[in-house]
Amino acid sequence: MTPPLILASQSPFRRMLMENAGLAFTAEAATIDERAAEAALAASNPTPQAIAEALAIEKACDVSGRNPGALVIGSDQTLSLEGRVFHKPADMGEAKSHLSAMSGHTHSLNCGIALVRDGTVLWRHVSVAHLTMRPLSSDFIDRHLARVGTRVLASVGAYQLEGEGVQLFERIEGDYFTILGLPLLPLLAKLRDLDAIDA
Repeated sequence: MTPPLILASQSPFRRMLMENAGLAFTAEAATIDERAAEAALAASNPTPQAIAEALAIEKACDVSGRNPGALVIGSDQTLSLEGRVFHKPADMGEAKSHLSAMSGHTHSLNCGIALVRDGTVLWRHVSVAHLTMRPLSSDFIDRHLARVGTRVLASVGAYQLEGEGVQLFERIEGDYFTILGLPLLPLLAKLRDLDAIDA
């Protein structure tokens, strides 16, 4: 019998990706303090990719501790631009600041994912996508944010590529699932390797 599969997230986008793929799972939010966990990593001067992977593992381990025997999927995403790591904007003013900083530049979305059972990390992986934003005027950013509203505060980049956010870009290199926060193809391959889903 396959173990219960749990997504350590309440992200509607991650849940949607797994549901659309036909996976049987439940979702449970991790209770870690992400900024505190990130601060604890600072001494080792981690890359944005390493931060995403470490947070994915922490989330999965947190949920695993409450669900013996379950196979827990943890995922986390960082956005990096020229050495700076961005976090979800706290308000619309910060969302505008994020978009202004990314305007005309290429940033990276680094998505870490991990599978944990009974506190043991069975697998870890990082996928990276590179997104080039077209030059945006301050007035356009204001109009864009007024149209899309506070939904952008749920995204580390202050945009939603599956919606009007696609208008902000001139080039995208990488996997759509990585951009939405769950590298689905490597995850499915590993779940098949573990006989956790129908091969």
